[in-house]
Amino acid sequence: MGVWELLLVGLVMLLGLCGVLLPGVPGSWLVWAAVLWWALTDPRPVAWWVLVGATVALFLSQVVRWTLPPRRLQASGATARMAVYAGLGALLGFFLLPVLGAVPGFLGGIYLCERLRLGRSGEARAALRTAMRSGGWSVLAELVACLLIMGAWLGAVFLV
Repeated sequence: MGVWELLLVGLVMLLGLCGVLLPGVPGSWLVWAAVLWWALTDPRPVAWWVLVGATVALFLSQVVRWTLPPRRLQASGATARMAVYAGLGALLGFFLLPVLGAVPGFLGGIYLCERLRLGRSGEARAALRTAMRSGGWSVLAELVACLLIMGAWLGAVFLV
């Protein structure tokens, strides 16, 4: 697979990561489809192992999402700005503290957004709790699964 194809696969994965934060957009499925596309065109066995791992991670994230309460983030006052802060925080946390950093990064992004909007620490913490109760955990589970899939793909492309 050439450089341009790898860049396109990475772009589809980034679009999928953005899609996880938007209700109704199949973001995790876009990430999985990008891995499938890469696995079908890459002759190395590691590509198929990454695809199998991506399938398992996606399945587990969907099970977690279905067992948690449905997304009611819009009703709780969540905005697109909050989703951007949460997504960027998770992405930054994922790379600063590999894998485990996505969770505090996601929570920190929501807290920072609410702190900037509301101005007080106590109100920002209360807004963070409300957002996480209203469906933030299902978004976080799906986002972490997609980040794991993307990290495995990056590792297979650049390290193997």
